[in-house]
Amino acid sequence: MTTWQQTPGAGYYPGQQGPNTGYPNQNPGYPPNQGYPPNQGYPPNQGYPPNQGYPPQDPPYNPAYPPSYPGGNTAGFIPPTVPPYGQVPPSSGTPFNAPQQPGMYGSNFAEDPLQDEIKGFDFNEQSIRRGFIRKVYSILMVQLLITVGIIALFLYHQPTKIWVHHHPAIFWIAFVLTIVLLISMACCTSVRRKAPMNYIFLFLFTMAEGLVLATAASRYDSQEVLLAVGMTAVVCLGLTIFAFQTKWDFTMLNGILFVAVLILFVFGIISIFIHSKILTLVYASLGALIFSVYLVYDTQLMMGGKHKYSISPEEYIFAALNLYLDIVNIFIYILTIIGASRD
Repeated sequence: MTTWQQTPGAGYYPGQQGPNTGYPNQNPGYPPNQGYPPNQGYPPNQGYPPNQGYPPQDPPYNPAYPPSYPGGNTAGFIPPTVPPYGQVPPSSGTPFNAPQQPGMYGSNFAEDPLQDEIKGFDFNEQSIRRGFIRKVYSILMVQLLITVGIIALFLYHQPTKIWVHHHPAIFWIAFVLTIVLLISMACCTSVRRKAPMNYIFLFLFTMAEGLVLATAASRYDSQEVLLAVGMTAVVCLGLTIFAFQTKWDFTMLNGILFVAVLILFVFGIISIFIHSKILTLVYASLGALIFSVYLVYDTQLMMGGKHKYSISPEEYIFAALNLYLDIVNIFIYILTIIGASRD
């Protein structure tokens, strides 16, 4: 009966002791990734003695790694700190013992699943922002159509125009109503966020503001009003395109714009008591300039992205209200400039 003996670091082979140099083909140690083939004449139920030969506590041998060296576990087995070989693409050329970083598949791997996850998040955020912009401009378009319709009614319907001239209280009632509704939407978060309350308040504000503008426009000639409307449309379209394309960040000018509005307010109070054509033209020109910058500022707040400050996508009513007020103020100051220049 053939006896089986153990050679240190080289496994068993029949009928020989000492270093494993008598194996066929002069291969030191047992050939890698073969072991003793089963059912080839070896004594049954013997094989390797327990806890000898290849220790069972070592990690499984990887055939793709370099061949095993006698007496060691340094090259033939996967180190416990390295992930299994199946995670590294075979064509990446990554060394077998290269340190693995969290979220990476090797130093030469092109894509990282963590990066894919971040890109997906950015894509979702951009999609939400684009939907928010479309919603804001849709609401703004409805507001402008309502306002233009009311102005056209007061400007071209003579009975309505005469009735407004005989009832100036309509202007002051609408003006007070706009102030109350504006403060309610600006200060109360639930009013401008909770539907359908936000749409109701915005509709009432648009109607009241339309009455104010229509009452003021009825004092002017229809050609002057049409010229002011056309100039306002051209200016607002150009400023909107500029706000979308420029690399300048106007959202950092909130403090400067607030100070400019305060100065314009004081200037307006002075112009009430001092009647001068030049003073009126200067006041209206400054007002148109300041609210033109405000239009770019509010547009970039709505855009978000690369700008320092941005408005939340939940504030679509507030964003539409800001843009609407900017356009209305530009129209009022342009109409004032045209009226003062022709007077």
